[in-house]
Amino acid sequence: MTIKLYCFGESGNSYKAALALQLSGLEWEPVFVDFFNGEGRSPEYLQNVNELGEAPAMIDGDLKLSQSGVIQQYVSDKTGKFAGQTQEEKYEVLRWILWDNHKLSSQAGMTRFLMNFLPEDKRPAEVIGFMQGRLKAAYKTLDHHLEGRDWIVGDGITNADLSCCGYLYYPEPFGFDRADWPNIDRWLSNISDQPGWKHPYDLMPGSPADRA
Repeated sequence: MTIKLYCFGESGNSYKAALALQLSGLEWEPVFVDFFNGEGRSPEYLQNVNELGEAPAMIDGDLKLSQSGVIQQYVSDKTGKFAGQTQEEKYEVLRWILWDNHKLSSQAGMTRFLMNFLPEDKRPAEVIGFMQGRLKAAYKTLDHHLEGRDWIVGDGITNADLSCCGYLYYPEPFGFDRADWPNIDRWLSNISDQPGWKHPYDLMPGSPADRA
């Protein structure tokens, strides 16, 4: 049975789950969530897909899951991929996923939204500047960790990589330039060199161009 991932292209959190499915070799298909027109808040979505009103959400037969990290773990449990090789590595993968959710993706997602998806006259400059400062600290942490490493944990790609890269391929400005962070830049190339990798706007339906 084909796994269905409810997602949309602008969502970095959806991309984390979609990329895990894509690189795992599992049979899956994206289902577009019209997030910007309120589909995630509709009674049908809340009842049938995800009571939290968010994307991504995954349906595999009778099983429904939401939250990108949970879906990534499901992919790992199903395939044996991306979870780390040893018990120590598994905890380290989880540590970086939780760090990403708190320090990197949550702030990158908000900043990118404020800078690109709000009308220009409603963009809060002081908030954006504050968030970009916090993001710079997160980039510094990640870049330093990746010095001399190909991957965040261990010798191969894990959910730590798939989580932390979630927003870093997007072209819209939010205070991240790969050229400023050589170790992150090299690491992102390692991920995009994986067989089957696709850019978020190629992997999932929906992009700003569709709403232009």
